[in-house]
Amino acid sequence: MDWLRRKVLVTGGAGFLGANLCHALAARGARVVALDGFLFGGGANARNLDGADVDLVRGDIREIDLRPLCEGAAVIFNLAAQTSHMGGQADPLADIAVNAVAQVRLIQAAREAAPDAVVVHASTRQFYGRVEKLPVDENQPVAPPDANGVSKFAGEQYWMLEHRVRGRPVVSLRLTNCYGPRLRIRDARQTFLGIWIRCVLEDRPFEVWGGSQLRDMTYVDDVTAAFLTAAETPACHGRIFNIGGAPPASLHDLAEMVVQLSSGTARYTTRGFPPDRARIDIGSYHADDSAFRAASGWAPITSLRDGIGQTLDWYRTRLEHYL
Repeated sequence: MDWLRRKVLVTGGAGFLGANLCHALAARGARVVALDGFLFGGGANARNLDGADVDLVRGDIREIDLRPLCEGAAVIFNLAAQTSHMGGQADPLADIAVNAVAQVRLIQAAREAAPDAVVVHASTRQFYGRVEKLPVDENQPVAPPDANGVSKFAGEQYWMLEHRVRGRPVVSLRLTNCYGPRLRIRDARQTFLGIWIRCVLEDRPFEVWGGSQLRDMTYVDDVTAAFLTAAETPACHGRIFNIGGAPPASLHDLAEMVVQLSSGTARYTTRGFPPDRARIDIGSYHADDSAFRAASGWAPITSLRDGIGQTLDWYRTRLEHYL
């Protein structure tokens, strides 16, 4: 796809994944509109868009008139979401308002203002829940472990219904643990690695809960490439795909890598899960993303060691802006 001068809407555009995508699109010459509500507890940060030629619209997807934003868009990258699992447990009504009800608002606006736009929807592996077989492919039964998983699954299904009923080219990417520059690191609301990075850079010990669980981490540049490729590849349209990353590693192995990449100065302690987190923990997970690789030709190229090293380096000069 030639992105030059095409209008592209990115919801959640000031967040971690959305902002990195906005930078990539602007570099390709697209006319990028980034919508973000800067909701409390989310990953949005105006600094995330520094240096990108992007039209930032501050507005809550639950309330703002979405039709003018959709008008003339060739592609909609839909990353607006409430992603905190504990936040969803604490306030499921607010959770579903963003992750499901607001998705219907966007669908209706796009029907009126951008009937031919390709939509790439950011989904999650969370609603697979605790699985018995690894790696996990797209045929794994859905068993959400928490309210956030339920709401995210509902939002995805509304979009896939739009494809089935209206014929809109929609792709849903079920993401795993994403990390890299512009990640929320002030706490663990986006991923455990965020708070680890903060602790390392502040010379404080970080905590590893459990430790034997396997995770496949996806570096943000590889995630961005997956979004762009999904939009550009007609063979992907109308389908749901898992997205993985580097080969899986245990949390203990990841912690040891972080220590090594911090010149050995970082330190951590291991403890059991807090009771409220233990109830929704999914155990080990890593994705079988062979379907997406076959359909699109995409493959992650960033190793864990390189990705974590690049992430630590990026925050060393920007830490104050992300606390």
